[in-house]
Formats: sequence, C-alpha cells, structure tokens
Amino acid sequence: MIAVSKVKILHPWYMMPDQILWLTAAVLLIAFLYSSVGHAGASGYIAVMSLFGLAPATIKPTALVLNILVASIGAWQFFRAGHFSWRLFWPFAVLAVPCAFLGGYLNLPTHIFKVLIGIVLLCSAARFLLRPPAEEQLHEPHRAVALSVGAGLGMLAGLTGTGGGIFLTPIILFKRWAHTKTAAAVSALFILLNSVSGLLGNFSATKNFPPVALPLGVAVLIGGFMGSRLGSRQFSHMTIKRLLALVLTIAGFKLIFTP
Repeated sequence: MIAVSKVKILHPWYMMPDQILWLTAAVLLIAFLYSSVGHAGASGYIAVMSLFGLAPATIKPTALVLNILVASIGAWQFFRAGHFSWRLFWPFAVLAVPCAFLGGYLNLPTHIFKVLIGIVLLCSAARFLLRPPAEEQLHEPHRAVALSVGAGLGMLAGLTGTGGGIFLTPIILFKRWAHTKTAAAVSALFILLNSVSGLLGNFSATKNFPPVALPLGVAVLIGGFMGSRLGSRQFSHMTIKRLLALVLTIAGFKLIFTP
C-alpha cells in the first residue's frame, strides 16, 4: 500500500482519465483568465491542482513549468511593445533568481507547505480585489529595498511554485515605482526567471518531472495565447479578477483548514 501511494504522488497519470481531462480544461481556463490581466497564473494553477487533490510534490514543479510557458508569452509581448524597464527590473531580480533556486531545492513538510500555499492564495485573492492608487508622482525604489523585496519574493517563489509576480506587481504600483504596463512587463520577466530557477532547484533535489505537466503545458500555451490576444478585449478585467479571487479563496481555505 505504501509503494502504491508513492507512485501516485510521483505519477499523477494514475488519476482517472476524466479527472485529467477536467484538470486540463480548468488549467486552460485559468491560463486564459490570468493572461488577460497580465499574469502567468501560478497561484491559479496551484489552486486548481489543490482542489483536484494533487500532492505537493507534483503541484510545485508543475506550477513552475506552466508559469514558465505563460510568462514567456507575456514577457515577449511586453518587451516588444516597449514597456520593459531594465533599470527597474535588475535590482529586484539579482537576488531573486538565486533565492528562487534555493527555495525550489527545499521541500517543506506537507502540512507547512499546505498552510503556506493557502496563505499565498488568499493574499493573491485579496490582490485581485484591491485597486492600485492613481499613477502619479512616480519615483524609483531605494536600491536596498528593491534587493530585499526581490530576495524575499524569489525565496517565496521557489518554495511555493509561484513566480512572485502576483506580489511584485501590486508592490510596484502601490509604492508608485512605475506605471501599470511597466510594472506588468517587469513582473513578467521576474516571474519567468524565478520560475526557471525554482524549477531547476526542484529538479536538482527531486530528479522528478511530473508527467502531468506535459498535457497541462499544452493547455496553458493555448489559454495563454488566447487570453493575451482576446481575453482583455472581450471581458471586463474586474469581472475576471473577481472570479479568480473566488477560486483562490476557496482553494486557500481548503488548504489551510483541511487535514
């Protein structure tokens, strides 16, 4: 019985086919919704995979893989549009990337992982319901502050399987360090690099690549392209954010308060 349980954790293909189908469809929808508001979607993927009962050992690397795919699309689009600021980006990234690798290498006990992820999801839900202040009187962040924020978010990204952008974007906007599109462009590359670093760290520790990441990867590519091209033009951003906040809240409470 113990051996079978371990196989199921490492190889989620032992899920029923209809479960895999529904999970893939849900991930595609999350990628579409998140990409339409400028995010890669790790917190959404984690929420959905948690609701489907996947193990933390599977959730973390899978979320990082999906994040890399969608963040690549967003980073390229914002860069081509001329919104990226290297001057703003590098102080956040220089310590975030090695910290993300360390966080990815470390594997927390399941109960701690669940609570930490639950808190991340609830914070993410709150972020979608908050409005940033008016974009005026912009100023650059103090170098030491940017380095500290980047290191902390990088470690959180690696530990939880997120890219850290769900927190970096609102921090930049609320502190008036950049306009919305510049914040989104900086966060997109921040997410991408942290996710790559976190995945490398996780693989170094576990030598495991979840097979379920392959079909889900195809799903997020489709959802990411559709969302970036069509979603922002067809739907109200506030409606999408409220729906995402609902999913994240349900999953967050489920992780924190269920054994």
